[in-house]
Amino acid sequence: MFNIDSSEFLLVALVALVVIGPKDLPKAMRVVGYWVGRARAVGRQFRAGFDEMVREAELEEMEKKWKAENERIMREHPMIPPPPPEPASGDHTPSDASLAPSHDHAQEEHPPVMVEQPRVVPGAPDVPPAADSKAAS
Repeated sequence: MFNIDSSEFLLVALVALVVIGPKDLPKAMRVVGYWVGRARAVGRQFRAGFDEMVREAELEEMEKKWKAENERIMREHPMIPPPPPEPASGDHTPSDASLAPSHDHAQEEHPPVMVEQPRVVPGAPDVPPAADSKAAS
């Protein structure tokens, strides 16, 4: 990051040892470490805020693209309104439309499938019925 070689770092450490002295050097290193940590935290916070602004700008741009694409699709494929509901059979006179066979959706669906409910016998071993029939044979 700062391109400090090991020889330059050793020279700075030696000057700090001579200027500050061996007695106060640990305290000075703690203070320097504290301020370096604070500077890194501020840098991380700045970076996170900047990244958040970039994400929001990209999101707004994508929303604009999606809106334009949605409008284009809606222009190309307009929604066809569903036909009006047929009135109940007793409310009107018979017409050609009511004489046509009606399709009841309930009749078109398949009837429910019935499944045999298993019998539970207290004290019986946990053996499937198919295995019982094979064992008896």
